[in-house]
Amino acid sequence: MYRRIPISICWKSKGAFSFLILISLVLHILISLLPLQELNAQTCDRNIRAAVKRGLPPNRPGLRGRASKTYRELQNFAGPGSPNRSPQTLRKARGSSDRSQMSPSKQFSRSGSPPDSKPRRQIASKLAALFQHPLYQVPTPHLTPDDHLFSVNSAERFTAKSSDSDGWVSNEQVYVLPDGESPSDTYPNWLKFFIGINRYELYAQNSSQVGSLLKELATLKIVRAVQKLGGTQLKLTMTLQNYGKALFKPLKQTRDQETSPDLFYFSDFERHNAEIAAFHLDRILGFRRIPPVSGRQVNVVKDIKELTTDGQLERTFFTSPANNVCFYGTCSYYCNMEHPLCGKPEMMEGSMAAYLPDVTLAKRLSWRNPWKRSYHKTKKAKWEVNPKYCDKIKRTTPYNTGTRLVDIMDMTILDFLMGNMDRHHYETFQKFGNDTFLLHLDNGRGFGRHSHDELSILAPLRQCCRIRRSTFLRLQLLSTDAFRLSDVMSESLQSDRLSPILAQPHFSALDRRLLTVLETTQGCIRQHGEASVLMDDLGAWPVTQD
Repeated sequence: MYRRIPISICWKSKGAFSFLILISLVLHILISLLPLQELNAQTCDRNIRAAVKRGLPPNRPGLRGRASKTYRELQNFAGPGSPNRSPQTLRKARGSSDRSQMSPSKQFSRSGSPPDSKPRRQIASKLAALFQHPLYQVPTPHLTPDDHLFSVNSAERFTAKSSDSDGWVSNEQVYVLPDGESPSDTYPNWLKFFIGINRYELYAQNSSQVGSLLKELATLKIVRAVQKLGGTQLKLTMTLQNYGKALFKPLKQTRDQETSPDLFYFSDFERHNAEIAAFHLDRILGFRRIPPVSGRQVNVVKDIKELTTDGQLERTFFTSPANNVCFYGTCSYYCNMEHPLCGKPEMMEGSMAAYLPDVTLAKRLSWRNPWKRSYHKTKKAKWEVNPKYCDKIKRTTPYNTGTRLVDIMDMTILDFLMGNMDRHHYETFQKFGNDTFLLHLDNGRGFGRHSHDELSILAPLRQCCRIRRSTFLRLQLLSTDAFRLSDVMSESLQSDRLSPILAQPHFSALDRRLLTVLETTQGCIRQHGEASVLMDDLGAWPVTQD
């Protein structure tokens, strides 16, 4: 009896153990299948999202081929095939842009992978790739001596006129440059910037001086500060230790503050971060018509109050109840005790824009913008009530010849992308006559509202239906995933010392407005034909044909 009991228990134990092994094998097989199904679901979901992001139906045949074809056309200056992207496709791409505002748990990363997936290999700089694209490598025409703003004499040295002047001459021994085989090699960066200005651009695409000049604007010691006369709001002229000059606009609003919809554009604050962002946007668009601008932290006491020789400005300094050093200066708007500019407690951020050559050396002409607003609370301008207003402008000098009309369109696109309604005048260098670019100055009222697109700014493009082919192709390039405007703009602004420069919603607004510009241009092409709308400024450069 004692022997049978262990034997029965042994058999029962073996049966139970075998049953448990069988159950564990079944569960193991089921569990191993689940990740494969999840992976398939993720792969499918990724393909669908990628298709929608390209602006095409996810199950459409030939999706990969068509996307590749569009990209090839843009790489080859996107001939007649590329301008014909339909408005429906653009609107779908806009939907893709809007999804970037979703929470991280609901959106894909910029690399196209879900947030919880394994990170991919680091993607190279989109901004660097953009500037290496053929559309940004088109050389300027051959430059003659008359095409340079200044002629450089190898035996001559430039010197500052005096410490209290805005001008620069070459015959007074106040600032002697070091000796060298070539005196121009020893020039400070601000002077190299001046010498590089020509009939077609403020600086070259591959200019080595711009980066150095931006760094100097942000770091060089300030030796003098005075209030700049003119304008509606306070700004200061800063003189740096290398005799360079910069226009300083102090912080008036935080990044997240939107302009009130009840505030007229002509009484809006000028934003220092808008000046910085406008410079970067102008360069990304390939215009290069805004002087370099950098963000900077200044000490209100040591860099302004103790250095100023401006008695009117000095009298407006005070210490606030919060123990912050403040001042307000004198100007038409917001220069009073109710709108002080204050440090925290002494440090203040602002924009530093490189000065252009003084008008005594390089005279500039000021032109009234034909699409200037009325600057009246109720009165409308002529272009607002006459849809055929451009017909008259096209017959008027200087818009009836040369590139002046398409220059206005470039400026219009820049203003629409950043929401700037305050473009009442523009300037050109007198030396170059009517055959030159427009200076895109004073951009402080841009980037005020990201939640509203002011379509009236696009009136010149809608009414004239005329644009450079190179501008249109660059805009198309910036609407693709490889060179998305919001991405390259964000990357470019990260180089500034005051980064972040813009609140995140402004980047989505840039993509949205870009698609509006493309839709408007394509509407013109459908109505008037590509040859009538696109001014071919690419010459003999290769263009694909259908």
